[in-house]
Amino acid sequence: MASSNVITITEANFDSEVLHSSVPVLVDFWAPWCGPCRMLGPVIDEIADAKVGQAKVGKVNVDDAQALAARYRINSIPALLFFKNGEPVDQLVGAVAKATLTAKLEALV
Repeated sequence: MASSNVITITEANFDSEVLHSSVPVLVDFWAPWCGPCRMLGPVIDEIADAKVGQAKVGKVNVDDAQALAARYRINSIPALLFFKNGEPVDQLVGAVAKATLTAKLEALV
């Protein structure tokens, strides 16, 4: 079951949830039809649950938020962007190991 700590990020709430966040944000650009995205889903949930209060974790469905995907030049998914102080500071593409994601996020906290 999906974690309640993962924020569904849309074009409408992107600025408030990501750009104006007081804590680092991990944004997973994904789509329901993407196999590697679905494989990464439980890892994203675990990280969200582990980082409550330290960082935010959100998901952007690229089919629903094409303008956001274009704004950040998302060409392949899953794409994981790390934001700090409203700026993208790091990016990973593909099904990445949980340890890699956690280490990158912890470096920003």
